[in-house]
Amino acid sequence: MTIPNLNLKDLVNAGIHFGHKSQRWNPKMSKYIHSTRENVHIINLNMTLQLFQEALKVIDETVSKGGKILFVATKKQASKKVAELADETGQYYVNHRWLGGMLTNWSTIAKSIKKMKELEVLKSNPKNEFTKKEILKLSNKHEKLLKSLNGISDMKKSPDLIFIIDTKLEHIAVAEAKHLKIPTIGIVDTNCDPDLIDYPIPGNDDSRRSIEFYCNAIKETINSTEPIVFEESEPQSNSNSEIKESSTEDSNQNTVTEAE
Repeated sequence: MTIPNLNLKDLVNAGIHFGHKSQRWNPKMSKYIHSTRENVHIINLNMTLQLFQEALKVIDETVSKGGKILFVATKKQASKKVAELADETGQYYVNHRWLGGMLTNWSTIAKSIKKMKELEVLKSNPKNEFTKKEILKLSNKHEKLLKSLNGISDMKKSPDLIFIIDTKLEHIAVAEAKHLKIPTIGIVDTNCDPDLIDYPIPGNDDSRRSIEFYCNAIKETINSTEPIVFEESEPQSNSNSEIKESSTEDSNQNTVTEAE
């Protein structure tokens, strides 16, 4: 196990200590706030450093056991970075839009993933008999599904851990993870509720520099993780649980059919 050697200077240089304006805060974040400067909350980086290192240990333990992590960040400044992080570490990601039921209504999501792959074959087959207009329609439909589902297209079971940037924005993902009892690590800015996250990391969730810092530290941790070798007499326990289907869907949530 190799956890990156982080220090307070690195966090300051990344701008992780800058929270939101004081009037936009969540009182539950008070224990993580150091002070207020020019009407902006300043996050206590001593706590951030400690909690981030603890979260990296959880990530290391998860990956070393063969577990999978789902990275979630749909905001513009983070979406590209988490996709790169997931691709470079062999994990999953959602970076366009979290569709309601993405975990709790997996049967519907799985059908959409299957449809996405079928459309890929259809539109790229040189022997198809579609007109240019029909091919364009298929391509547009495929692109919409690709944006939402490409990062989880190979996911067969529920992830062992979910990492979220901006837990307030991704509240549906947080709720679904909690419903399925999937552990969560989340960057919690001063306007978030840290009690909803299993391993909260107080820090700026808007700055590109901050987001890049989080992702680089996680990538370094995962790429240096050594898998646990199990003896033949001791079969490896599978910590992944099958994704549960939900019998009810929230009519206010985005559904997969919207993406299609």
